[in-house]
Amino acid sequence: MLNDFLPADADAVRPYIYEDERTLSMHFDMSATQSRMRRADPCALDLAYTRTMMACLMLQPRPASMLMIGLGGGSLAKYWHRWLRHADVSVVEINPHVIAMREDFFVPPDGERFRVLQGDGAAVMEENTRPHDVVFVDGFNYDGQPEGLCTPAFYADCRRAIGDTGVLVVNLHDEEPQCTELTARLRDVLGDGLVHVDQESGGNRIVFGAAPALLRAAAEQWDERWSALDEVHRHTLARCAERVRRSLGRWLVSAG
Repeated sequence: MLNDFLPADADAVRPYIYEDERTLSMHFDMSATQSRMRRADPCALDLAYTRTMMACLMLQPRPASMLMIGLGGGSLAKYWHRWLRHADVSVVEINPHVIAMREDFFVPPDGERFRVLQGDGAAVMEENTRPHDVVFVDGFNYDGQPEGLCTPAFYADCRRAIGDTGVLVVNLHDEEPQCTELTARLRDVLGDGLVHVDQESGGNRIVFGAAPALLRAAAEQWDERWSALDEVHRHTLARCAERVRRSLGRWLVSAG
C-alpha cells in the first residue's frame, strides 16, 4: 500500500518529476498530475483547469494584488508573473520539497512583485489583513485536498480577503460526494456570489466567488470585457470561455 511508505505528514511527501519530449510534469504518483509544463513554452497553461481559473480576468480585469495557496509546478504563478506585470503576486506553499523544484519548472526568483513563501495556507489566510483582488486556492497533497483548505472558516477568511471587488477562485477535485459537499460549503459562505465551471473532460470543478454585483457586471459586459483582454489572455481562455460565459449567464437568470 502507498500509505505504508509515506510519512505521517501528508504535506511533507516528496513529489517527483516525469519527463517526455514535450513536457515536464510533477506527480505524487502516476494516478494524478499535479502540474505540467510545456518545454517549448514554460509560461503557457498546459492543463485545462488552469486556463479556466484564469477566467477570473473576466471578473476582475486588472488585478493589482494576487494571493495563491499552493505552488505545484508554478504554472499559474508563472503566467501571472509573465503576463500581468502590474500585479503583486504572493504564493504560499506548505511542502518544502515542492518549493525545492521551482527551478526545474522555471518558477521565477523572488523579487519586488513576486514571492514564494513556505507556510500553511489556512494559517496565512486566517492571519491575513491585506485585501486582494484575486485569491487562488489550488492546494493539494498526495492524498487530495487538505482538510485545512476546505473548512467553512478557511473559506470565510478567503471571502473576507477579497472584499467587494475581488475574486476567489477555488480548484476542486471533481470526485463525489466531496465535490458537491465542498461546493455547498462554499455557497454557504458566498451566498449568491458563486458560480462553478466543470471541465469538459472531468477531473476538476472551478468555483468563482465574488460579490453578486461583480458577477452581474461580468455577465452583462462579457463582450466588451472579452474584446478588451490582451490577445495572450484571449488565446489562453479560448477553449473555456463559452463554458464560463454560460455559467455566468445561468447565475444572472437565477439571481434575477
